[in-house]
Amino acid sequence: MAATLATLAGLYVTLAAPAPATPPPDNPPVQPALPFPIPPLPPGFDPAFYRPAPESYLDKAPGELIAARQVNLANLSLLPVNVDAWQLSYRSTNTRGDAIPAVATVIKPRGYVADRPLFSYQIAEDSTGNYCMPSYQLQMGSIPATITGSTLVAAQFLEVQAALAQGWAVVVPDHQGPDSAYAAGPLAGRITLDGIRAAEHFDPMQLSGTQTRVGLMGYSGGAIATGHAAELRGEYAPELNVVGVAEGGIPADLAAALKLANGNLSSGLIMAGALGVSREYPALRDFLDRHMNPLGRVMLIAKDQLCASYQAALFPFGDNLGMLDADPFSDPAVAETLAKTRMGQHVPDMPMYMYQANADWLIPVGPVNTVVDTYCQDPNARVEYTRDHFSEHLTLDPIGAPRALLWLKDRFAGAPVAAGCSTSDVGSMMLDPATWKVWEETAGATLAAAFQQPIGSGR
Repeated sequence: MAATLATLAGLYVTLAAPAPATPPPDNPPVQPALPFPIPPLPPGFDPAFYRPAPESYLDKAPGELIAARQVNLANLSLLPVNVDAWQLSYRSTNTRGDAIPAVATVIKPRGYVADRPLFSYQIAEDSTGNYCMPSYQLQMGSIPATITGSTLVAAQFLEVQAALAQGWAVVVPDHQGPDSAYAAGPLAGRITLDGIRAAEHFDPMQLSGTQTRVGLMGYSGGAIATGHAAELRGEYAPELNVVGVAEGGIPADLAAALKLANGNLSSGLIMAGALGVSREYPALRDFLDRHMNPLGRVMLIAKDQLCASYQAALFPFGDNLGMLDADPFSDPAVAETLAKTRMGQHVPDMPMYMYQANADWLIPVGPVNTVVDTYCQDPNARVEYTRDHFSEHLTLDPIGAPRALLWLKDRFAGAPVAAGCSTSDVGSMMLDPATWKVWEETAGATLAAAFQQPIGSGR
């Protein structure tokens, strides 16, 4: 596998290396898409774009562009999607305040529409390998998700296409950052907000700058980035015109998820989350290094570069806490790290739509209820919360997405949201007939894309 990728890297450099140019500060040259049949390079073999030299971004503002290139997108790496798409490399900020590079995929329907809204969709990458990043997996000719294990990226790309079918522009950030710091929420929130900044100032997207109406959405691992972005916007990116945020399957408290996962079907995936957080928070990594037994050390090595499906399949029902010789929840440094990643530290200053399966076996509902209650202590909070009692974690994603998209459609249309909170308990969100049309449109758009028909143009 490594030899094959190295050969591809050489072919890429020989046949596709663009001529360098000297860009103006905020307008880097847009490199053309790779000619067929040259496949895109995985991020680890493409450091010039994914890990550029620090001097290329240290003096830039958050969200300022470093590089840009056109890309071709496809379902399952094979079926082309007829849209305009680019990858943007931009400057972001880690949780220590240091400048870092980040990458996002920006997409729009063909043609120009005045005052087009921007939909920021945070895919549940849930991985520790850089080849799992959405910016790579969404491209035509990438190693298919059925091989890499990035099935969540492939599946949730359908929700991106549902947004494109509405005529919206889309930005999909690689919100785990260059080190694939899965579940490091504050980092993901900053990268998400800076991805929106980058998209708004990228001329080919034809947006209205900071006046652009922006909506955010994410589920499960994507809700980590979405929820923290909502909480951080007021202090980190106050100029963004965020009109609404929708999130579901919400990992509001990593400590609660770690406890629930112990001996659970989800133990392998949640262990990967602890590994991801440790990449951004050295105190957690130090604790793991000092207290993991030999089996735990082997598991961390095995999980170091895996995409979501393989993370989940490796060590389900495992005793994660049994691989430690000390209680992580009573360690002050670990407790401080977990507290930093917990939602509910700031009240979002935009309307929120939140939905959760009451019987969620992966992400417990209790901490979500707590976060909603915390937000709603603020009289200015605007929160609509739905609990679904017949769904579980995996099924609620496709079931709840249509309602979330319709809710965002109302926000883009300017429908007002009064201050206050509401909580609704439903049997199944699937029973709402208003949502059925969303997936009908998505199925039609996906089928049309297979025949090279444009998605969402003319809206």
